[in-house]
Amino acid sequence: MDGSDASEQALRWALEESRLRRSTLRAVYAWLRPQIGGRGYIPPEFLDQDLLRKTAQERLDANVAKLAGENPGVELERVVSEGPAAKVLTQAAEDAELLVVGSRGHGGFAGLLLGSVSHQCAQHAPCPGVIVRHRAHGS
Repeated sequence: MDGSDASEQALRWALEESRLRRSTLRAVYAWLRPQIGGRGYIPPEFLDQDLLRKTAQERLDANVAKLAGENPGVELERVVSEGPAAKVLTQAAEDAELLVVGSRGHGGFAGLLLGSVSHQCAQHAPCPGVIVRHRAHGS
């Protein structure tokens, strides 16, 4: 759940599926420590792992609240984990019934291709998966 349109559509789909299955929904936010090169000034917030984790949690909470509201009608877990998105998502799905991810897509011929995260999740998920394709407004 990174706040993109694709992840919002995936969360909407997952919320409805969780309601139908009467199951717990686990919303996952993966974050990476910024990679900084060179010998210039490094802002302190780039080095503070606790602050980075707290910021990731705040973003996840805000994104989930925006879409699910105060009473989503399902039990909802929020998980924040450091690491590459595909790895974090597939690890979070170890005990899941279903892994739901979004795909940003590009439209036209390029739109037939999956994004790298959704593609990796499709290949490595430990459970069945759903890739919710991004739909542009009005389509």
